Amino acid sequence: MTKTIRKTYPRDFSIGVLIIIFTCVFFLAGQLFEKHQPNLSDYLNMYVAYFLVSLAVLVMILILWEEILFPVTIKPEGDGLIFRNHRTKLKIQALFFLSIPAIIVFLFLNYEINTFRFFGWAAVNTGLPILGKLISGINNYNDFLTLTSSYIEYKNNELEGKFEVCDIQSIHINKDDKGLHQKLVLEFKSSESVTIDMDEMELEDFYESIDEYIAEHYKSLLK
Repeated sequence: MTKTIRKTYPRDFSIGVLIIIFTCVFFLAGQLFEKHQPNLSDYLNMYVAYFLVSLAVLVMILILWEEILFPVTIKPEGDGLIFRNHRTKLKIQALFFLSIPAIIVFLFLNYEINTFRFFGWAAVNTGLPILGKLISGINNYNDFLTLTSSYIEYKNNELEGKFEVCDIQSIHINKDDKGLHQKLVLEFKSSESVTIDMDEMELEDFYESIDEYIAEHYKSLLK
């Protein structure tokens, strides 16, 4: 059974925050456009432009603020657990993102814009999702860590491996100065070792669950 370790925010809270953001942006959106709009079509008016500006900002917020839409879950893998960034989440975020440049192009082609302010707004709306979520999500799309009673398996970009628990001499969890996980170090009876960089794999949402599983199932190996 899939286990949820971080729920989304309560619906009423999320909707309230989004309405406040939408309203604030709607009333400020006029600064992105020139006051004189001589070429507007009959079906367009400035309220349509303000609505689209606000919508683009909401899409950016939904991509960056994952707690609104995307819970963090763990899926079972045999008698163990598999920890990975949610692929469906990234696909939805990518689809959401495509609407932002579409809105920007539409506004640019149909309205007289204030060049400096408009392109500044456009840069923020396209740049933050790419730098904040999409690049790291794509980079870690196939990464995972699987912990079971019989084996440990992982993939971190080009690094990957599957190791039988019976071949492991000890397990170390290296943490930073703040006590947060950084690396899982497996030392084998053959004197070899493997370091799994959980920080690089962006598994920080799962650290507590990883701790609990290791403490319960690998207690004799944990150093």
